[in-house]
Amino acid sequence: MSERHRLPQGASANGRTRLADVALASSVTKSVASRVLNQDPTLQVRPETRRRVWTAARELGYRPHAGARALAGQEARALALLIPDLNNPVYPRIIRGAYQRAREHGYVVLLAEDTADHAADESFAELVESGRVDGLLIGSARPAHPLLGSPRLSLLPHVFVTREVAGSQRNVTLDFPAASTVAVEHLYRLGHRRIGHISGPKERTPAASRERGFRAVMASLQLDGSCVEHGPFSESGGAEATQRLVSRWPDLTAIYVSTLTQALGVLHRLHQIGLRVPDDVSVITYDDLPLAGYLQPPLTTIAMPLVDLGAAAVDALVQQLGGAPPEDITIATPPTLIVRSSTARPTTMPLPQASRRT
Repeated sequence: MSERHRLPQGASANGRTRLADVALASSVTKSVASRVLNQDPTLQVRPETRRRVWTAARELGYRPHAGARALAGQEARALALLIPDLNNPVYPRIIRGAYQRAREHGYVVLLAEDTADHAADESFAELVESGRVDGLLIGSARPAHPLLGSPRLSLLPHVFVTREVAGSQRNVTLDFPAASTVAVEHLYRLGHRRIGHISGPKERTPAASRERGFRAVMASLQLDGSCVEHGPFSESGGAEATQRLVSRWPDLTAIYVSTLTQALGVLHRLHQIGLRVPDDVSVITYDDLPLAGYLQPPLTTIAMPLVDLGAAAVDALVQQLGGAPPEDITIATPPTLIVRSSTARPTTMPLPQASRRT
């Protein structure tokens, strides 16, 4: 082996030469090395560079993964979906929609859970740079995710699912403000005039959009839209935000909650405080799952087209793979009000009046 292509010291502890070793020895990026070895016809590099990569791979004894060898010169026919939390009940439906639509297009979907762990970020970057996926479906909740500022992202077609990135022209989202409008107008028709909102973290775009929608519809009804508290998308986040909300505005008769998970904490804390649902406080939450109908009381919810969202995200990504320019997409399917026992006419208010909206 020539000195130029000597295996970097400590680069492969298990004795197997990695793609990173080939890239380092041939002075190119891992992405370029992968595309050269996979004979990517769209790659534009000098013949000298190609010879250098092949020589390094041969002298280092690099043997790609069996799946990668089978895909040499072809698309991987795989899409990667990055989600923030496997415990969040919203994502299985998005995943189902993405998986079903990807299968129709002849692709498989690889799932990756995003965490603040640096090792997780590196693992996902490895998946991207190795050429094992054709495109990315990014549903990460972290605003400062390393991928967002990485030049790696520009190398692959990608879309943002439920997470709007301003100016990207790659956002596939739901009509979050419309969901808030449906929720508040339901409460208004029941006679509620003092309505609070439990939102999510301020930096999360879906929560911020729902909050903007809440404030806008409250203003259109000439109601006070300042009764808002924020909390994490968790049961404890909902419980703690409820404590602050009812402490600051004890005359509230209804609460609109940003997620079903938070709503579980809302019901728990209201029960601890001694407030009855819906006798003292009505509760309505964004998002619907079967479990909402089995709570005590059963929760009134706003059902969102999450399966449609996953399918639309895949459609948008496949169109990019076919050469179409990226574009922002908002799912046209409207939110659906599912009325259950957690909302009722407030006992301290008169019968509902006609809406003042024009």
